Amino acid sequence: MGFMGFTNPFHKASVTDYVDVVVPLAQAIRHPTVAAEHARRFSGQTSPEGSHADDPKKDNTHASKDNEKGVMRINSSGYSPYTVEGIRAEINEDMALNTSAGGEESQYELKSRVINKAIQDIGMGRYNWQLFILCGFGWFADNLWLQGVALTLPSLSKEFGISSTHVRYTTCSLFIGLCIGASFWGIGSDIMGRRLAFNMTLFLAGTFGIAAGAAPSWIGACGLFAALGVGVGGNLPVDGALFLEFLPNASGGLLTLLSVWWPVGQLVASLIAWAFLGGNFSNNDGWRYFIYTMGAITFCMFLARFALFHLFESPKFLLSRGRQAEAVAVVHGMAFKNRTTTWLTEEILNEIGGDFAVETLTLTPFEVVKRKLASFSGERIGPLFRDKKLGWTTGLLWFCWASIGMGYPLFNAFLPQYLSQGKGSSGGAITAYETYRNYAITSVVGVPGSIIACYTVDIPYIGRKGTMAISTCLSGIFLFLFTISAESKTQLAFSSVEAFFQNIMYGVLYAYTPEVFPAPNRGTATGISSFLNRIAGLCAPIIAANIPSTNPNAPVFVSGALILAAFVAMCFLPIETRGRQKL
Repeated sequence: MGFMGFTNPFHKASVTDYVDVVVPLAQAIRHPTVAAEHARRFSGQTSPEGSHADDPKKDNTHASKDNEKGVMRINSSGYSPYTVEGIRAEINEDMALNTSAGGEESQYELKSRVINKAIQDIGMGRYNWQLFILCGFGWFADNLWLQGVALTLPSLSKEFGISSTHVRYTTCSLFIGLCIGASFWGIGSDIMGRRLAFNMTLFLAGTFGIAAGAAPSWIGACGLFAALGVGVGGNLPVDGALFLEFLPNASGGLLTLLSVWWPVGQLVASLIAWAFLGGNFSNNDGWRYFIYTMGAITFCMFLARFALFHLFESPKFLLSRGRQAEAVAVVHGMAFKNRTTTWLTEEILNEIGGDFAVETLTLTPFEVVKRKLASFSGERIGPLFRDKKLGWTTGLLWFCWASIGMGYPLFNAFLPQYLSQGKGSSGGAITAYETYRNYAITSVVGVPGSIIACYTVDIPYIGRKGTMAISTCLSGIFLFLFTISAESKTQLAFSSVEAFFQNIMYGVLYAYTPEVFPAPNRGTATGISSFLNRIAGLCAPIIAANIPSTNPNAPVFVSGALILAAFVAMCFLPIETRGRQKL
């Protein structure tokens, strides 16, 4: 990853830290993906000066290749994107495309767009890939603990004398923490900064995770799991937002690829559980060593973030706090880390967005919270139903997130319990070793699903909708097939195939949701989707704990029905996003 020893995590970026990274606009080099998008957008259109803007068919545009850097330099006699006027024209075009935004943009929004342009021109590099791995730790930790708590249920039931159904409230305590964490850190990152939230989420998860291994009682274990959930719950909203703010638009698919870390978290949890919970500890202390180990892994990931990698604060957050010089320095630092150059300076920001001294950008914590809450106001939700097609899409997607949010943990959060109820080849109960071995095998088979989803979504006539619907349908079918036999080998086969298709389903759902909504309302739509998913997940263990125990497969039936209901909803989604330009 290119980490270079201990770094000072409290160091504030300054333009004096990075030399030889700023070039004049006339010498600026634009990334080829940005140049291609610019040519596509303006091809055949009239620029503000009346000439055709970067139309590759016109003689007034000249493109040359910079072989050393492998990027495209475009110069246009009629319209040049390497002038302040050119950048301003591009921003005006972006604003025109976001017609639902309405009104005149603020100084903050204009300057944010300029910074976005600069990040696009820097392109993907070493800093972005390091951030991809460190943000992946957050997704990894999310499923590590979701599955880890599920894996401890049989041991907690045995040690503290809790019934096999009542002990399922342990998972409920974790989900309470996840819901609190997602809300608190989502808003807190806009008040305290992305960097603090980015580090604190894993710090809390690691600290309380280690402490949970020494829980003196079942209530104590539930309380500590809820506390670590407050940390884990902030990972997906904070890490996803932070990664996106440093991600060039042309590499937006990498945000989807972050979901690959999710099944890896389950795999690691299952392998550790196999070692510690597979019958090697006669005094039932295996679950404590299992929790200690996962807590230590989480804390090590925090140390890697905090001490071995210098995370730049989000330039957009810095702008919102009136720290424009630092925001520019962050972009310079990103260019330095990626071994390239940038054209961004404070002078350019002020010329396009207004003089910083004239209008302060600083937002009070109250204003930040007000902005966040405004995202869920009627004014922001209303546009999601502005026409029939988008309205159907919004309603159906929210239903899918809620139904899958409840159906997924109804099966996966209690899979170790279901597997432990299987029968071996001799007809007797299987051992703890066989239970956790089978769970590990299921996790291994599920990992390729997220990777394969990245390729199938671009297949013609299948795309996002087809991949998502097919995988969801098969997931629901194999959930029902899981219940047809108590034979452990049969259960292993069906649970493995189900895990494979379920990871495809979730991977595509994470990709499709932000793609299908217009940019001005994308945050609101995806935020409500995540909220519904977490709330439904909170209800899952309550349902599982209160379903009559006369049929132990009843929670699996409910899970399968919910997944198939989501499949039906997906069949009616009216929008396919494969190959569609994201606005």
